[in-house]
Amino acid sequence: MTVKYLVRTPLFPLYSDLRACMRAWADEPVSLVLDLHNKLMALTGTPQSPVDWTDPDTWIPERLSGEHARLARELWETSGKRTNPRHVYGAYLLINSAGLLAQEQGIYRLTDRSRAFLDHDRALMEEIDRNEGLPRILALLAEKASAKRSDLLDDWGHYLAQVSRITSLSMIKDTLRRRLLNLVERGLVDRDGNRYSLSEAGRSYLKSLGEQAAPAAQKAIGPTPSEIDAASAIAAHNRDTREALVGRLMALDPYAFEHFVKELLEAMDYENVQVTKQSGDKGVDVVANFQFGITDIKEVVQVKRSELTVRRPLIDQLRGALPYHGAIRGTLITLGRFAKGVEEAALFPGAAPITLIDGERLVELVEKHQVGLRRKPAYLLEIDEAFFAERNLEIPDADENTETATSDT
Repeated sequence: MTVKYLVRTPLFPLYSDLRACMRAWADEPVSLVLDLHNKLMALTGTPQSPVDWTDPDTWIPERLSGEHARLARELWETSGKRTNPRHVYGAYLLINSAGLLAQEQGIYRLTDRSRAFLDHDRALMEEIDRNEGLPRILALLAEKASAKRSDLLDDWGHYLAQVSRITSLSMIKDTLRRRLLNLVERGLVDRDGNRYSLSEAGRSYLKSLGEQAAPAAQKAIGPTPSEIDAASAIAAHNRDTREALVGRLMALDPYAFEHFVKELLEAMDYENVQVTKQSGDKGVDVVANFQFGITDIKEVVQVKRSELTVRRPLIDQLRGALPYHGAIRGTLITLGRFAKGVEEAALFPGAAPITLIDGERLVELVEKHQVGLRRKPAYLLEIDEAFFAERNLEIPDADENTETATSDT
């Protein structure tokens, strides 16, 4: 059995850009599409005079002419001015590798397969997703409440080592970034700043991928049904545990909750962490020092053991208490949420910054630093196909087995 190389499109596109390119390039010469890309790549500029590609309405008439300008303008305008013709080489690669446009005598043509993708045919998107490793990313996110790209990188790199020829760290990072953006655009993954989490639509999609997988082929291209079930079970258990943690913290008395936050700050490398007296603290519950480079910073923390929404007056109160404690910044921690407009007030220009940590973020920090939560090891065994391929220890095909059996008799 040979290793099937997948994740062959490093510059993985958004599916909206892919569809825009398919519509614009249908009935166009393949050579013209490639010539346009090569021409744009040649216009690199210099560090002293960089080329600005942000506004196609400006650079298309300035840098292109004739058929090149026409084709670039058509893509830009027919996409509703959302697909920049400068950044579509990944779409070109995927169109060719996935057979999304046919080539007839050097001309791109729409086919039934093309129209199926343009119509958001689920089976075809599942096929492309599998062949480009997207189920693996969904399965990795299923195990976590939320994750940064760096949290997924090791597992994604290990997967690529088994099913692709991608080995450089920069390429591993870029393939992960582009696929996450694709999944976010489709609503399968939620993004909050630099953190990603599996949406309910993504969870349902991942489950359907597992149920429909062919066991013999699935191992080469992504998580098997049993792996998806295991990831889903772990994710469900962890969600229940996080909810139980919030309940446990809510049950603490306010002073005990302040001491819990003290333990968390110490685990986060804060120093001289002190819980203030229960009266006369000017609204401050914890005072700590943090080493930022060579500078020692004093920070004050106010905690709210409540699931109620926190509003702006608490920001103003905490900021007003900074001089009393000789601090230059503050943090407000709550088990609830922050009202609209609080974030703007926390980072008001010219005012001392206030960091906001809501209940969801607090649980993430607790999980990361294992204060009141601990991780229990869990692992799944899988055959290392790359090991057998590198040593030529392959399983003969069925026809070869038949021939061998015949010759032996």
